[in-house]
Amino acid sequence: MKILLLGKSGQVGWELQRSLAPLGRVIALDRGTVGELCGDLTDLVGLRATIRQVKPDIIVNAAAYTAVDKAESEFELANQVNGLACRMMAEEAVNLGAWLIHYSSDYVFDGQGSVPWSESDAVAPLNHYGASKLAGEQAIIASGCNYLIYRTSWVYGARGNNFATSMLRLARERETLNIVNDQVGAPTGADLIADITALSLQQALRCPELSGLYHLAAAGEVSWCGYARHVIDFAQASGEQLAVRSINPIETCAYPTLARRPLNSRLNTQKLRDTFSLHLPEWQSGVSRMLSEILNK
Repeated sequence: MKILLLGKSGQVGWELQRSLAPLGRVIALDRGTVGELCGDLTDLVGLRATIRQVKPDIIVNAAAYTAVDKAESEFELANQVNGLACRMMAEEAVNLGAWLIHYSSDYVFDGQGSVPWSESDAVAPLNHYGASKLAGEQAIIASGCNYLIYRTSWVYGARGNNFATSMLRLARERETLNIVNDQVGAPTGADLIADITALSLQQALRCPELSGLYHLAAAGEVSWCGYARHVIDFAQASGEQLAVRSINPIETCAYPTLARRPLNSRLNTQKLRDTFSLHLPEWQSGVSRMLSEILNK
């Protein structure tokens, strides 16, 4: 089994190198060129040539354009990486008879209401980033290839910067933090996403009828403000000396951004859990484990 992994240096891609290793030989690429192999999703010619040279049984696309605000002015670039590259990969997957694994976002929805989004709910992106992610989904589904698309949200990893590390930094510097309280979702670890990918992929390889679109997020829900409180409470309980004395909830309108953000990022994961007989842990367990790793470095 030969697996071509794109986006190996990202949060999810880094974890996928570990979780996919038992399934076969993993050829992991990032935006750089390794010999004759190109993993840059802005270079569709080079990427297509790479897929044809490697001839993978599975293409795992963990690369993406993720600069939500910049996508408002760089829509063509966002659409090339998140949309057109997916269409090309799907075409090559069909030609090879390969599976295509791809990661999408709750940003394909309009973010209204309070009910967790199901896979069958109507899509209506609020911003250009969401529109580009939706374009990628639709291209893969229309291609006719075997695919697993995982919509996820609020992704974090122990490597690099994320919301939790930002909150720790700010809590060391400031006595007061103002954090958005009307956006709700479930912080979801890159390690969880990678593990679920490997487990469900193994089943799908045996049963191709499991090909499809699934929602993947940790259990439970929280606002960004509640998430920040969890991070800071955990750090203080672990003996961290922080300057912060108060965390004030604010509404999204008090923190303007170039791109509109969804208020409701909840994802209904029933289909994923039932189809693959999987358990998804509460979001607090993964965040606490990540914090333990960060604070004990």
